[in-house]
Amino acid sequence: MSFREALRLALQSILGSKLRSFFTLLGIIVSVGFLVAVVAIIQGMNAYVKENITGAVIGTNAFQVRRTPVSFGLMDDEEVRSIAKRPLVTTDDAEVVRRALPDAEAVAFQSGWPTPTSDLTYRNQRIGDVLVFGITPAYQIVRDYVFAAGDPMSEPDVTGRRMVAIVGFDVADKLFGDPEKAIGKAIRIAGREFTIKGVVAKKGKVLGQSFDGFALIPYSTFESIYGRRKTTVVSVKMRDADEVEPAMARAQEAMRLAHKLRPNEPDDFTVDKADALVAFWKRLTKVLFTIVPAVVCIGIVVGGIVIMNIMLMTVNERTREIGVRKSLGATRRDIQRQFLVEAATLSFFGGILGVVAGWSLALLVSSFTPLPARVTLWSISLALALGIGTGLIFGVYPASRAAKLDPMTALRAE
Repeated sequence: MSFREALRLALQSILGSKLRSFFTLLGIIVSVGFLVAVVAIIQGMNAYVKENITGAVIGTNAFQVRRTPVSFGLMDDEEVRSIAKRPLVTTDDAEVVRRALPDAEAVAFQSGWPTPTSDLTYRNQRIGDVLVFGITPAYQIVRDYVFAAGDPMSEPDVTGRRMVAIVGFDVADKLFGDPEKAIGKAIRIAGREFTIKGVVAKKGKVLGQSFDGFALIPYSTFESIYGRRKTTVVSVKMRDADEVEPAMARAQEAMRLAHKLRPNEPDDFTVDKADALVAFWKRLTKVLFTIVPAVVCIGIVVGGIVIMNIMLMTVNERTREIGVRKSLGATRRDIQRQFLVEAATLSFFGGILGVVAGWSLALLVSSFTPLPARVTLWSISLALALGIGTGLIFGVYPASRAAKLDPMTALRAE
């Protein structure tokens, strides 16, 4: 029996019992769909973090000199205690980095975590919990801010401790309805009056979190209101991505010299770039990648057992058919191939339905939640391979049993 003939018979048998075939494949459909959907969400999140969040948090072609690393939350108690003993990052450190990197596009000094929040009020209007950052003018370059109205913060604003503010697009839109109308208006931040100098163009949302609800004030003014923050940060923007790694090495060397560290002493600061945040996220998703295979394997095994039982029942139902085929010259190999192809075809359709279900679920998640999803070719290939492999593995026993039937006994079967 040729493969083509075996495939034709398999399709005929499957289409002849559509409902039974569907319920037979339910375990494989659910498992494969779960695999495709979860992998799509994880892959989408990884790409989203790399393409959007890192740029939004640190900036493109940029790195930071910090007291604490981005991956602080994954450290053990000993490392946390060691970091707590580090000296503060100061304006002197920013100057050290600036001198070490004369080719940098911008070197900024800004307040760090925890970022304070404040109610912003204009007359009888109020916006609650607006993030307030203290910055130097170069911060606006590091973050690639484009202004929808007004002017950026300047150096005299910092040296003169001026009561001016740069606000995000959402703040201007909610309070004034138009960025142009916001310029020159007096608002109150943390109970003090500030004049809006500029409005940053809309940057949009990341995972449902708006990046347009903030207020930037001169770092000197911020310090007089909130006191000195323990996590001030030096941010550096290079002109090209290839310059970032060498610049980080030069900044590290300059900081070590400034802090008078001996060759055998560890750094008492951290130099981080966007890759650190990507690595931080990937370590979190790695946990999911260890759980997903276990869940999928359980579903595949259950689905395979169901296929085997249904195929055994099919062999019993078609005993007379098998006897007729053997009496007409079909060999054991022909019978075995027929039932193996049927089992593999059945599970292949389960894999396809699972891919469609997983893809649809991923699209729904992407459409109706902030979570992005990207269906990858390798996950689809793996899903289909699992489907076919399950049919072949769990179809061996029913196929062998069918092939071993004695033709005379089979012909006498009712």
